This record gives sequence, structure tokens and C-alpha cells, in this order.
Amino acid sequence: MSSLETRQDDGILIVKFKDNKILDDARIQQIGAELLECATQAAQVDPKRIVVNFDGVNFMGSAMIGKLVLLNRQCTTHGVALKMCNISKNIAEVFKITRLNRVFEIHKDEDKAIKSFDKKGLFGLG
Repeated sequence: MSSLETRQDDGILIVKFKDNKILDDARIQQIGAELLECATQAAQVDPKRIVVNFDGVNFMGSAMIGKLVLLNRQCTTHGVALKMCNISKNIAEVFKITRLNRVFEIHKDEDKAIKSFDKKGLFGLG
């Protein structure tokens, strides 16, 4: 049984968690493998974009942070733009303590994350 729900929205792979507490080590391993598969899937299309939506997730084990770091690394390696959204206060605090809030691009909600892909870089070159 899958731990994630995925869908396409205007060429963007949207990934949502089915659990509100991600604490069980076996479940974390499964989610990690599924996230890496999502990155591989996104790397095979253009544009290469993923939004990981944490809506409803209130708690996650520390091992899950490692899986998110691996996801970020794989996305970077394959040129996939990764954004996250709907981070609960509990998880946001963990990201802040571990300084991952500086590594991950985090948006308030899914709509803002999706729209952020359309923003141009400096001088409109990007």
C-alpha cells in the first residue's frame, strides 16, 4: 500500500502524505523509497518540478528528516525543482532547529508553491 498520494497539476508532480504522524521506522523507509521514486519520475519529464505537500502531517520522526534530505539531494542531482508547503508548526520548528528551513524552499500553501515556479529570476532571466 502506498504511503503517498500523487497527482499532476499543470506539469508539476504534487506529492501528499497519507499519514498525519510519520513515526514508524518501517513506514519512514517506505515513504523514503516512494519519495525517491517520485524524484526519478519527475526527472524524466520537462519541466522537472515537485511540490511536497505536508497538509495534515503534524509529527514525523527524525529518520524522516534524513529521507527529505536524500530527496533534496536526488532532486538537485537530476535537476528537479523541489518545493514544500503546508508545513505544520511542529515540523517547521524542527526544520528551523536543523537549519533545513534554509535548504528547502517552503511555501505557505500548495497554490503559492505552484505559482512560485512561474516567478522569474533576477532581471526576468529565469
